[in-house]
Amino acid sequence: MEQNQIISQTKKVKSIDFVAIWQAIKNNRKLYYIVLPIAFVVAVVIAKSIPTYYQCEVLLAPESGGGGGTSQLASLASSFGVSLGGGGNAGGDAITPSLYPDLMKSTDFKTSLFPIKVHGKKDKTTMTYYDYLKNEWKEPWWKDFFGLMAPEGKPDTLVNNFELTGEQARISGMIMKNVVCRIDKKSNLISINVTTQDPYIAALLADSVKARLQDFLTDYRTQKSRHDLEYAEMLQSQAKKDYEHARQKYVEFVDANQDVVLESIRQMQTDLENDLQLQYNNYNTLSAQVLAYKAKVQEATPAFTTLQRATVPLGPAGPKRGQMIMLCLFVAALFTTIWVLLKENLLKQLLGLS
Repeated sequence: MEQNQIISQTKKVKSIDFVAIWQAIKNNRKLYYIVLPIAFVVAVVIAKSIPTYYQCEVLLAPESGGGGGTSQLASLASSFGVSLGGGGNAGGDAITPSLYPDLMKSTDFKTSLFPIKVHGKKDKTTMTYYDYLKNEWKEPWWKDFFGLMAPEGKPDTLVNNFELTGEQARISGMIMKNVVCRIDKKSNLISINVTTQDPYIAALLADSVKARLQDFLTDYRTQKSRHDLEYAEMLQSQAKKDYEHARQKYVEFVDANQDVVLESIRQMQTDLENDLQLQYNNYNTLSAQVLAYKAKVQEATPAFTTLQRATVPLGPAGPKRGQMIMLCLFVAALFTTIWVLLKENLLKQLLGLS
């Protein structure tokens, strides 16, 4: 059976009349003379209508936590009788590098890029990234012609991440397309790729986005530690006032009763001295906790090693106009050939249906 199928398929291949196909194409060559030039002109118009863009890439390697720095901080805190515990690490691992691309797609992160200041190499007039995308970004003519551009609507107000305006949502969508973060799962390297229509702005943005990512992660991962630190500092400040008040009260009492030998006076002095010691111990303990919480904030702060810094791209990344033109010509020639074969009743023979 298998041999019969092979023989049958071989016969079908042999039955295709390539000479007839070539003759049909040759007889309809005038159609190619019309279609291909038109396709070339259309391809050139499309390719020229797409603005030139540039890309800048930054490579980062996140420093892993739980190393020597963490143990040193824990040792420092334990020397004051305070244990860091596992809370810092747990908070630090809330966002792992594999989640960075999703984090950069969040509304909070995208809107945090709005106020970044950018300018061209020759034009030193600075503008925000938001204004650059809104006023300077060029789109192909057909987007406006076919009504694909979103209407501007009301003038922009302050950014409210809970309810963006139509224009703010459109700019956020552009940022999501032009600022891309990728993670290499094998090496854990972070790649930040920024696309703009100006090479100098591409480098500026890539460097700024890298800094914003680290700031954004620092704020998120140290949020609980910073809250604990602020609370401990408030208690420390109050404890310091209480200690200073108790010390002042004790000093004044001792100065006023230096020559008094009554037992009641001595007892009051002892009580004041005990209260002073209690306030001092409380202040000293809270000071140690403040130091420990500062260590936890430092422990939770993410750090990156920059493997590839932002540099101004030397040439455009696209569009690949030559490839686009060749692809259009190929598609035009393919469909023209299919039409010719269908017209000459040779398509079924070519597909082996006859």
